[in-house]
Amino acid sequence: MSTNIAGFYKIQEITLAYKTKFRASERPSVTCMQDACEFFKRIWDDNKPDMVEEGKVMLPNRANRVIGVCHLSTGGITGTVLEIRHVFAATLKANSCQIIVAHNHPSDNLSPSHADRTLTEKLQAAGNNLDIKVLDHLIICRSGFHSLLTDERYAEPVARNGNGLNP
Repeated sequence: MSTNIAGFYKIQEITLAYKTKFRASERPSVTCMQDACEFFKRIWDDNKPDMVEEGKVMLPNRANRVIGVCHLSTGGITGTVLEIRHVFAATLKANSCQIIVAHNHPSDNLSPSHADRTLTEKLQAAGNNLDIKVLDHLIICRSGFHSLLTDERYAEPVARNGNGLNP
């Protein structure tokens, strides 16, 4: 029996390409965490926030124009799993240099769990290694939102700051 070992080790050429359907100026802008929260709430399935926990990542470009939002996970009433690899796979594929991660709490409790805080730390560490800035990790509920990076809660409505991506 003869095997072609040389053919077995051939590596295919991979080409990376990125095409967008919209000009950057046509994309929505996120200038503060209230904008991000409002954007997430608009795209969230309104039937799910009180029923199951879900995780999403927003992918803004350097000028804070939203390239897209990726749904990452759906869990149960008490939790969902956000895989760091999936967060950054979406980020790299979209060619984004910064992210805002969000998940909801069906209980409407804005307090972050130990797992929420650990996830935020892991996101920041991975982002630092990839030179991708983690702008925030938000817990979004019907009553408001909680920023894990500033560790502050915001009830609806939120006063607008407007200076960069600040709460």
